[in-house]
Amino acid sequence: MRTLTVSLLAVLFAATTAHAHAGRAATQRFDLANDTFDSVTAIAVAPAGTAAFREIALGDALRGGHTSITLDMPEGGCVRDLRVAFRDGRKLLYPGIDLCRTRGLRLRTGDERR
Repeated sequence: MRTLTVSLLAVLFAATTAHAHAGRAATQRFDLANDTFDSVTAIAVAPAGTAAFREIALGDALRGGHTSITLDMPEGGCVRDLRVAFRDGRKLLYPGIDLCRTRGLRLRTGDERR
């Protein structure tokens, strides 16, 4: 009887939790470290190989010089392209980042020479 009660409570808890999260869009946490000399002013993400970029809210600019932020990536597939805009007007594209296999990206001075 006790096992049946525990099992029923577990099923009820799982159903309640699933219902509570059903209205929210799934996101992935992603760490972005800025080791460049310039501030990052905008970040956008798109499915890999597409031009369907969506801006990710940064709030304040991510200053250069060993600063970091954790972003909530919008729902989507694993492999994404990340576009980063800097205060000096440069925009860099980081293609094919697999969000299912990596949790972050470190921006470095000289990335544009890849």
